[in-house]
Amino acid sequence: MRAGELRHRILIQRLASGQDEYGQPLNAWQDVATVWAKIEDLSGREYFQAQQVPTAQVSTRITIRWRPDIEPTMRVVHGARVLDIKAVLDPDGRRREIQLMCLEVE
Repeated sequence: MRAGELRHRILIQRLASGQDEYGQPLNAWQDVATVWAKIEDLSGREYFQAQQVPTAQVSTRITIRWRPDIEPTMRVVHGARVLDIKAVLDPDGRRREIQLMCLEVE
């Protein structure tokens, strides 16, 4: 991977759960890391849900330097876009880079 390809700054977040002062469950997104990334939109489609409201869905591959703490339960924030991580791949098994297969639903 060449450093020049990593030209987008992204924020990786995890869902942190806890309780408020009344004991009610509290879920909030917590920042994990801000890293440089290569972002590639792979495909997009529109589909209709039960109420016939069109929804856009975009599949995206994000490549970053290898990190051991990235999980499929996290999400990526890039500007106004929020992408759910669906899979974390190490393409060559050498721990140099990871690919985050993400899905953005608008």
